[in-house]
Amino acid sequence: MPFEFMKKAMMIGVGLAMKTQAEIEELTKEFVDKTKMSEEEGRKFFDDMVKKYEDAKKDVEKKIRDGITEYMDKADIASKKELDALKQELEELKKSAGR
Repeated sequence: MPFEFMKKAMMIGVGLAMKTQAEIEELTKEFVDKTKMSEEEGRKFFDDMVKKYEDAKKDVEKKIRDGITEYMDKADIASKKELDALKQELEELKKSAGR
C-alpha cells in the first residue's frame, strides 16, 4: 500500500513538472514578445529560464528520492540492491550445496 502511494505521488509530480515546463515556455515567449526583446536577447532569456527550470526540477527529483530513501529506511523495506545481493548469495549457496 505505501509503495503504491509513493508511485502515484511521483507520477503526479512528473505530470506537473511537464505541464510547468510548457507553461514556462509559453510565458517566456509572451514576455519576450511584450518586451520587444531582440531575437538574441529573447533566445538568451528563454535559455536562461529553461536552465532554471531544469535546475529546479533536478532539485525536486533529488528531494523526492531522498524522501523515499528515508521512508524506506524507516519502514525497514529492503532496496532492490539489497534484494539482488540476497539473490546472488542464495544462488552461490545453492551451487555450493550441489543444487
